[in-house]
Amino acid sequence: GAGPVRRFTADAAHALAAPLASIRGHAELARRVPGPLPPDVAYALGRVEAESARLAAAVEDLLLLARLDGGDRGRPGPVDLARLVVEAVGGARAAGPEHRWVLELPDRPVRVTGDADRLRQVVANLLGNARTHTPAGSTVTVTLAGAGGPGDGTVRLTVADDGPGIPADLLPRVFERFARGERARSRAPGGTGLGLAIVSAVVRAHGGTVRADSSPAGTAFRIRLPGTPVPVGVGPEG
Repeated sequence: GAGPVRRFTADAAHALAAPLASIRGHAELARRVPGPLPPDVAYALGRVEAESARLAAAVEDLLLLARLDGGDRGRPGPVDLARLVVEAVGGARAAGPEHRWVLELPDRPVRVTGDADRLRQVVANLLGNARTHTPAGSTVTVTLAGAGGPGDGTVRLTVADDGPGIPADLLPRVFERFARGERARSRAPGGTGLGLAIVSAVVRAHGGTVRADSSPAGTAFRIRLPGTPVPVGVGPEG
């Protein structure tokens, strides 16, 4: 069942954490050796550092997924999703200046109840996914729509790119852990293969849904979350 799998995942991640810390520590010590390192040693050391950092990120991702599988809701509280998205897009612009970033926001606050850090990771994962899997010069459009009146309490977030798209046979499995479709969208160095699985798990833990639509003309990830309607007349800073 899910319980034993969850416990194994958490145990395995914890078991990897200590030797990983040791590997990274020894690599750092090797960097401090007086004098220049031979080129082949410097290259090998760089690979150890890069791969251990990637594995450390995978351990953190696995631990988060195990907590989510166990029903951990994190630290829920009021979240200004518009501000969170603005900050995340700013980070993406800095990391990917070769892309064109378009941000479309409503003129009123967009509020949800949830864990701000986990929601921030959702947005960052989708932006990083779009940045690393589209060619330079591509446009990434982030659209946020707030909850409406009493009859519409849904917040909608879309991250769309005009890249090559996800193959149709892989699209249904794109949110699976280590799925081939996810690896295809995580081909850049440093990917853990868990980014979209975390997006799906965090969104579901917040009572929302996420889906991916893709064609040769681009890919769009569409998130729907329960929102807190903002009273009419409240401005962007309200």
